Amino acid sequence: MKLCFVTDGLSKMPFEEMLDHAAAVGFESLEVPCGNWSAAPHLDLDGMLASAGKRRAFMDALSARGLALEALNCSGNQLAPNEEGKAHQAVVEKTFQLAELLGVEKIVMMSGCPGGAPGDTTPNWVTTSWPPITTKILEWQWNEVAIPYWSKTAEQAKAHGIKRIALENHGAQLVYNPETLIRLRDGVGSDVIGLNFDPSHLMWMGGDPILALYKLGAGRIYHIHAKDVRIERRFHGEDGALDTKTIDKFAERTWNYVALGHGHDVRWWKEFFSVLSMLGYDGAVSMEMEDLTMTQLTAVKKSMAVLKEAIPRDFDQ
Repeated sequence: MKLCFVTDGLSKMPFEEMLDHAAAVGFESLEVPCGNWSAAPHLDLDGMLASAGKRRAFMDALSARGLALEALNCSGNQLAPNEEGKAHQAVVEKTFQLAELLGVEKIVMMSGCPGGAPGDTTPNWVTTSWPPITTKILEWQWNEVAIPYWSKTAEQAKAHGIKRIALENHGAQLVYNPETLIRLRDGVGSDVIGLNFDPSHLMWMGGDPILALYKLGAGRIYHIHAKDVRIERRFHGEDGALDTKTIDKFAERTWNYVALGHGHDVRWWKEFFSVLSMLGYDGAVSMEMEDLTMTQLTAVKKSMAVLKEAIPRDFDQ
């Protein structure tokens, strides 16, 4: 399993400084955001598309430090029924173009969340079967929007030389767990579609990421985001996991994204990666850092210590 890094984890650093620290900490490859939900602090998408020199300089900077480009990330909501959705789709298409120019074969994205009916202007994430209208909304979203969109997008990806689209199982998206990934993949009928499995999201939703690995099997897992969640007992016990407070209010939330080992201990992560290995996964493990309780670099270093202890691989060789 290759040690990869989502470069937004050091978003406060300029590009060259971020690369220096990523290499020094021990990462082997990078997942670089291109826009949409990310401010893309380390990649100028339009500039890279327009200039072969910029693309060459970008790749040279990585290779000079022994780093590979694992994937490009354009996570957003391209299914939103409004101007934001159109803007996010434009970034998706540009990211596919850049991937072809750079020889990148894997894109990390989110599945998106449409409106609830024709004419809606805001996304609608359905999480319950009652009242009865919710099931009608959900069937429309899947059959009229998601499956047609992803059938077309999978073909577009292949035309740009992209072999894998790894969709993150994130809340407020149609694909948020193994069941919904399997539904989309089977509905599209293409092995271009797979999962970017982020255990942290299943944690706050109340699932068991290790059992989820068995349901998915290695063949459906195209990428791993290594990110932890801590359930904040003080508030979770009173109010449950559904929390709309923004992540900067971490002292008040019922759960928080945290550095690896600060939510689930090293023993848990050892089992997680051991099961991944048993199932045959040997792809990238990409650290995504969103812990706001410590500095970015501190969180990255502490998480790397957990990864090196937990992943069944000899890092001294």
